[in-house]
Amino acid sequence: MKQDQYIVALDQGTSSCRAILVDHNGKIVTIKQKEFKQIFPQSSWVEHDPMEIWETQMFVFNELLESQAIDYQQLLGIGITNQRETTVIWDRGTGVPIYNAIVWQDRRTASICEDLRTNGMEEYIRENTGLVIDAYFSGTKVKWILDHVEGARAKAKMGRLCFGTIDSWLIWNLTKGEQHVTDYTNASRTMLYNIKELSWDKKMLAALDIPMEILPKVQSSASNFGIFEIGGNTIPICGVAGDQQAALFGQACFAAGEAKNTYGTGCFLLMNIGDKFLSSKSGLLTTLCCNKNGEVAYALEGSVFIAGAAIQWLRDGLKIIDDTSVSGPIADSIPDENEVVVVPAFSGLGAPYWDMYARGAIFGLTRGSDDKQIIKATVNSLAFQSKDVLDAMSKDSGIDLEVLKVDGGASSNNYLMQFQADVLSKKIERPKNIESTAMGAAYLAGLTLGIWDAAIINKNRKVENSFVPKMEVKLKEKLLAQWAKAVQKSKAWIDKT
Repeated sequence: MKQDQYIVALDQGTSSCRAILVDHNGKIVTIKQKEFKQIFPQSSWVEHDPMEIWETQMFVFNELLESQAIDYQQLLGIGITNQRETTVIWDRGTGVPIYNAIVWQDRRTASICEDLRTNGMEEYIRENTGLVIDAYFSGTKVKWILDHVEGARAKAKMGRLCFGTIDSWLIWNLTKGEQHVTDYTNASRTMLYNIKELSWDKKMLAALDIPMEILPKVQSSASNFGIFEIGGNTIPICGVAGDQQAALFGQACFAAGEAKNTYGTGCFLLMNIGDKFLSSKSGLLTTLCCNKNGEVAYALEGSVFIAGAAIQWLRDGLKIIDDTSVSGPIADSIPDENEVVVVPAFSGLGAPYWDMYARGAIFGLTRGSDDKQIIKATVNSLAFQSKDVLDAMSKDSGIDLEVLKVDGGASSNNYLMQFQADVLSKKIERPKNIESTAMGAAYLAGLTLGIWDAAIINKNRKVENSFVPKMEVKLKEKLLAQWAKAVQKSKAWIDKT
């Protein structure tokens, strides 16, 4: 790879599209980002416009190249990472979506999940897809669209429709409809994919009445996904992974027992467990990830639905901060003996509770409570939720983690990282480059092209700051007990539908 050659990582997130330019040394040159509209048709429904996602992604791609005066012929390849589980169905002939993308946070399919549970599918789903029954995953979203868009299921059976997670949607458009593909990591988040057999699961497709004809081809994260032709140039798409698996790869967690936590819209803690399937007994997921060669491996995952989104709620909903960056200094300015507890279960509770009917709550309010206490309690909730997940992970794996690698936007919050170290009683390592997700996609593309290998990825990972536990045990135990009590009271808040 020459000095004037680059790889572009397309990072399609829940609230924005980004494009990242990576040079021959595996260093980020520049990043471009643009937010897109969040659509809330009803309570607990969340949608995106797939066409807006595509247009926004291409806008930042072109803006990235223009900002550095980069020509298309200087691009060796493209890596893609994406918000997972978000579901798009489009017309195979026209390329037009038949409905908005239903976002991973959406809870409209709770009743479909209850039907699966009533029909005794819970154990089968856990043992074959690695997942739990929850509206979070793509399968029930696919069923909902086919059930509610007139004529959709008939068209699907005739092979006239395509289903895809956002990676598939972007690849379809980049290749002008030539490639309907996904990778193992994204497929493993659909509840339709058998992660033991590495094939679409016929029993799950039958249970949800989803035709095989609409499903994409599944392949390794480091492989050829098609060609993007632009300006007379052909650029291979050669690295694809769901955002959390991309971050695990970008953090160089190649060996069993290595783990990372990404603090984004949600919080996602993944631990590589190697090449053997392990079924969680503690409310976690088993999912597919990448080994050092970009090939399939397994990971335990705990998903916290609302993390950074809770800080955005302080800004956009309560309007008690003007910028999310001030939340850390404000939280650090008041004592740790905070009696206020916030449980941000705005979309239910994820791992290890999996309660679709929980809702957000604030506990411990008195006349002396103020906005600063609510801010501190909200920031603390990210660490508490991550602690719950890591406890379950240690129980399942038998591994007592010594170091937790962190990344994502909220990992830049020094107060949060110190509080996380305190409640975990673990060392926290934050890399100099917290863009682990985008770098994971770029590295996967580089592996396919033969530019980089695992040794270079490890070498590139530099620790910017470490946080070690400082809090007194008595105070930690008091805060954790308050949190556990608050979580129990927020569960099953709304009635089952």
